Amino acid sequence: MEFLGYPREDGSFGVRNYLVVMSTVSCANGVVEAICQAVPEAVPITHTEGCGRGPADLAITNRTLLGLGKNPNVGAVLLVGLGCEFIRADFLCGMITQSQKPAEYLLIQEQGGVRKCTEKGIELAGKLWGKIRDLKREPASWKELTLGLECGGSDAMSGVSANPVLGVASDWIVEQGGRVILSETTEMIGTEKILARRAKDEKTAEQILQLIESQKQKAKQFLGSFAGISITPGNIEGGLSSIQEKSLGCIIKAGTSQINQVVEYGEIPREKGLVIMDTPGSDIFSMTGMVAGGAQLIAFTTGRGSPAGVPIAPVIKISSTSQLAEKMPDIIDFNAGKVLEGKNIEELGKELIQLIQEVANGKKTKAELNRQNILAIHTTTPAF
Repeated sequence: MEFLGYPREDGSFGVRNYLVVMSTVSCANGVVEAICQAVPEAVPITHTEGCGRGPADLAITNRTLLGLGKNPNVGAVLLVGLGCEFIRADFLCGMITQSQKPAEYLLIQEQGGVRKCTEKGIELAGKLWGKIRDLKREPASWKELTLGLECGGSDAMSGVSANPVLGVASDWIVEQGGRVILSETTEMIGTEKILARRAKDEKTAEQILQLIESQKQKAKQFLGSFAGISITPGNIEGGLSSIQEKSLGCIIKAGTSQINQVVEYGEIPREKGLVIMDTPGSDIFSMTGMVAGGAQLIAFTTGRGSPAGVPIAPVIKISSTSQLAEKMPDIIDFNAGKVLEGKNIEELGKELIQLIQEVANGKKTKAELNRQNILAIHTTTPAF
C-alpha cells in the first residue's frame, strides 16, 4: 500500500509541502511574522528560545530547530536570526542543507535593521517558494511515514474508546514498516513495567524504566504528596482519578507493538516501528518534539476537546465520546465515541486508518482549516 507524498532529495516524503520561515531566536519573531504576511505561501515558525539559556537547553533548542527544518513536510527553509544570539543561523542553515533542501538565512543586525531584513526576507522567501511550488505528489511506501501520538484534555472515556482505536491504527503503521512515536513521559508513570516488557531488548527495557523513574522523581520533587494525582482540573472533571489511571489509558494509543528505541526530546529516531520520545505531558511541547523528530502527521485523542495544531504537520483530532464530537464539530475529525455505543474497536480502527490515509494524501484536518498553529520548545531550566 502507498500514500502520495512530496519527494525530498534525501529520500524522505512529506505529506505537505511547506515553505518555512523560522526564527532562530525570539528576537527575530516579528520579522518572521512580517515576511509571512507578505508571502502568504510561507508558514511561520516562532518560539521563545535561542538565547539566555544554559548549555543543555541550548542543545535542546538547536536540535529541535534543526529537526523542524529537516522534517519531510518542509520543502524549503528561510532562517531569520538577530546576530548576537547563541543559536547560530548560519550553522543551522548549513545543517539543514545537508538534507539537500533549499535553505537561506538572514541576520537582522547584518541587514541593517528590521525593515531592510524584512524586505530581503520577502525577496528570498519568494525565490525559495519558486523552487518548490511545482513539486508533485508521488507514490510513497508507508515505511516513509512517521505518526506522532498525542492526547490532551483527556477524560475517563479516553482510555476506553479513543486511545484503543488509535492503538489499532498505530499497530497498522508499524505493520506497514512505518514509525510511531509515543510521547508524554509524565503520562507513562505507573506503566513502566508494562512498557519495559514490550522492549526489543534488555537495554531498551532499562532505558524505559530509567526514563519513567526519572520523571516520577521529578514529580515528587515538585509536587510532593500530590505527585500521584498530578492531572489537570479538566482531567478530574472528566472523571479521571489519578496519574496511573491516565497513564494506562495513554499508552494504549501505541497499540501492542514492540518498542524499538527510546529517544530524547526532538531527536530523530534511527529505528522504525514503535519509539518512545521523552517529552513533557503538555500537548504543545510534546507535539513540537515529535515533529522535530520527523513526524509528518499527528493523531491527537481528546475527551474534553482541544483545538491545538502545529505549523508544519496535520493534526487529526479524535474524540472519546459522540457528545464531544457533536458539541465541537469544528475541532473533531474522527468520532471514536461510537465504541461506547457498541461499535467494534477494530472496525473503528480501520476507519481511522482510512482517515490517516486521506490526510496523508492531502485532506485538510480541522486544525489546519482553523489555522490553529502553535509551537513551543521544551527546556529544562529557567531563562537567565
